[in-house]
Amino acid sequence: MHKEYTDSLTRYSRWKTREVMVGEVGIGGLNPIRVQSMTTTDTMDTLATVEQSIRMIKAGCELVRITAPSLKEAANLENIKKELRSRGYQTPLIADIHFTPNAAELAARIVEKVRVNPGNYADKKKFEHIEYTDSTYNAELDRIHSRFTPLVKICKEHGTAMRIGTNHGSLSDRILSRYGDTPLGMVESAFEFLYICREEGFHEIILSMKASNTQVMVQAYRLLVSRMREESMNYPLHLGVTEAGEGEDGRIKSAVGIGTLLEDGIGDTVRVSLTEDPEFEIPVAKNLVARYTNRAGHNTIAEIDSYPNLPYSPYEHERRKSLAIRNLGENNAPVVVSDLSRLNEITAATLFQCGYSYSIPLDKWNLSDQACDYIYTGDKVIDFEIPGTLGVICDADVWKLNPDKPLHYPLFSCEDFLRSLNLSPALNFVTVTAERLLAEQSISSAFTEKIKSTANIVLIIETENAHAMAELRRIMIELLNKGIMNPVIIKWSYEKIDAELLQLYAATDVGALLLDGFGDGVWIKSPENISPKKINQLSFNILQAARVRISKTEYISCPSCGRTLFDLQETTAMIRSRTNHLKGVKIGIMGCIVNGPGEMADADYGYVGSGPGKITLYKGREVVRKNIASEGAVDALIDLIKQHGDWVEEQVENIH
Repeated sequence: MHKEYTDSLTRYSRWKTREVMVGEVGIGGLNPIRVQSMTTTDTMDTLATVEQSIRMIKAGCELVRITAPSLKEAANLENIKKELRSRGYQTPLIADIHFTPNAAELAARIVEKVRVNPGNYADKKKFEHIEYTDSTYNAELDRIHSRFTPLVKICKEHGTAMRIGTNHGSLSDRILSRYGDTPLGMVESAFEFLYICREEGFHEIILSMKASNTQVMVQAYRLLVSRMREESMNYPLHLGVTEAGEGEDGRIKSAVGIGTLLEDGIGDTVRVSLTEDPEFEIPVAKNLVARYTNRAGHNTIAEIDSYPNLPYSPYEHERRKSLAIRNLGENNAPVVVSDLSRLNEITAATLFQCGYSYSIPLDKWNLSDQACDYIYTGDKVIDFEIPGTLGVICDADVWKLNPDKPLHYPLFSCEDFLRSLNLSPALNFVTVTAERLLAEQSISSAFTEKIKSTANIVLIIETENAHAMAELRRIMIELLNKGIMNPVIIKWSYEKIDAELLQLYAATDVGALLLDGFGDGVWIKSPENISPKKINQLSFNILQAARVRISKTEYISCPSCGRTLFDLQETTAMIRSRTNHLKGVKIGIMGCIVNGPGEMADADYGYVGSGPGKITLYKGREVVRKNIASEGAVDALIDLIKQHGDWVEEQVENIH
């Protein structure tokens, strides 16, 4: 059993790390959570890089990262820094290094921080499995020591901070051979370099564990913190989901990964990696971290005593085992509930917002890939014929007046459920709160007994706690401890919130529980200013970002930097326009070889810049075609998808 990764699973407490100074900006310790981003300009274009850096700084960026892929770019960091300082900007600069130790050693004499990737700083990746003995493995560590130590000494001499930034997709062949492509391998990769720093008495270190897969990313950070606590270390943490993508998808994916860790008090600086101009990343990052400025002080129901008693592992994703009831629980994908209770009238046209379209000429319903599974109608019943795939949840008092309505099911409060003798033989929903399950023992015992002795019960858990995720997680743990295996739909209610914040908050709250394996369904109740269509789409996108229900094509797209060899935003939009109907297919779009093939992690297909105007295509991690002219590369990608049987023609429906 690993040591705890957080002080409390049920009470917010930020993990106090040591302070590391990056120039005049403190990271960790008692400092606020810092936000940062990375330039996308050519590092050799001094003025363009300076101008973009200023736009980032004006947006609130507290640290600016710039790529330095070779000595010439590393040397030009001095010109960039001088120009920024001459204009009155003192924001610390970070050099981003891959493959080139000599560039890192030069940059460390110029900027306030260097970022190195242990997966490719001292290793040439060949994707080979090598059987290591202890002696040959230790010989490799000695080689890394001699390769890396000069940089450590320079950083120590010049007061330069360092980020040891492990990426899931670029683990060395040595790590992959011994630990596999795992979160544990990511932690071990960082510790190889961390131990060298400690041997040299260098502690101005920040650590990161980035992945495009949110499950892997969260598990890696938790393992990292647990390992540090075991070894009495407390280095600050840089949080990020790498290659999150663009638009809503990129924001939701970032919030699921970053927000889950922030909820547990983990994280000292944040970068949201979007395939957009870097200044647009900053407001997203600021909105994510602002939520935790005054998070402490909420009421807590029944603290969890210790980790050894946890009925689940927070270090691996395993969905909670539950009973199968209708299309809920067991091996069914988590369902989506669309809340229509605020509407004055529900018609066939209303269901269009939930993914259902009715064709009058054909007299049939058409379902989109994001058609919800249930609608909540409150005090209303549906008076028209609905698709057989859709269920209607209505208040118990209304259902009792219409018990024979097809596909209609009652929602009971805990108290009404305990009193009621009139239940649906097919399916019943019961609302549960922490107070009812934990605080009042007599009700708790009676409730547990009736749940276990009654068939076809699905639980709806909800809370009004300011730290909603922690309390809902506490309820899930109690259900596990009591041996209650009924399916659970997790409900969140948000009031007085705009669409942008709702997107981030819901992705954090919902995603955090889904990543722990909790939840057989999602129900998001929003303010009146946000349409059911938006909420339905948000629910499905959160499920996809958490990797628990796939409903559309996934794009693993890097955020661009000075190494990028084509216009990432334009190319991503072009690829998306032609492939966004390929449900479940994952396409990696990488600007350069640094971010591919390794950084594409588990993409099915890869589109990677390999030179000016040249693209290399991948199937998984295998090169399929090299150096295709960019003008025909998207067509070649589609041909590749067709060759491997993953292409389907887009269906165009005439809906009236």
